Amino acid sequence: MKCDICPHQCDIPEGGTGLCRARGRRDGEIKNINYGELTSLALDPIEKKPLARFHPGSVILSAGSYGCNLSCPYCQNSVISMAGPENAGTRYFPPEELVGLAEERRDIGNIGIAFTYNEPVTWYDYVMDTAALARGKGLETVLVTNGCIRRGPLERLMPCITAMNIDLKGFSREYYDWVGGDLDAVKGAIEYASMHCHVEITTLIIPGRNDSDEMMEAEAAWIAGIDPGIPLHVTRAFPAHRMPDMPRTPLDTIDRMAEIAAGHLKYVYKGNC
Repeated sequence: MKCDICPHQCDIPEGGTGLCRARGRRDGEIKNINYGELTSLALDPIEKKPLARFHPGSVILSAGSYGCNLSCPYCQNSVISMAGPENAGTRYFPPEELVGLAEERRDIGNIGIAFTYNEPVTWYDYVMDTAALARGKGLETVLVTNGCIRRGPLERLMPCITAMNIDLKGFSREYYDWVGGDLDAVKGAIEYASMHCHVEITTLIIPGRNDSDEMMEAEAAWIAGIDPGIPLHVTRAFPAHRMPDMPRTPLDTIDRMAEIAAGHLKYVYKGNC
């Protein structure tokens, strides 16, 4: 029995989980074993997602669970994204409770719910149920995602989502092989989502891996071919996870990447600087 949410299409045995550690086979069905299990909950500035051109100056209730369908060796949030049910440390929030919490905080500027911190694609069933309920209450719904999702599940989810920040981790298949992802799936997600909701893109710059002028030139030109008005966040990375000795991304590298991207795109932002 295969999971159909992301390009890995894990073949999961009864009682087991997929690569993401968050979707498993129970009683002959593939389901979220992390359904409603929150590891993280905070009221964040919308710019932290990062979204620079979607309700700027507002705040959004941000929720995360555990699990990810990639295996980036430099993961900046590995404590939860690389965790499983045995070590995540969670509290159960049914969709109604999370939406109710978001509504209660409207009086202090909350605009909705962001599914973030870990990969929301691995939390798909809960995201779908909660986002649909939130939209019915007039709340904004934000997905902060790596974009490694198959077209069918994305199409089903899209009517419930009003904004997305999608990681475009690098612009070569070799880079995506390194992080355990699928570049074509991510490009397809960006193209499709940009026709249906507000989209911004983040590229975390890893020294020696995706910091060449040629790669950023190709990436920015491709994004501009969809819409030069799509904002791009060029973001600094720090040593983490399996790369504790990785140097911090030099600030002049971020400046150079942003300058190249600005040759194609209207809105380029430098992150973690």
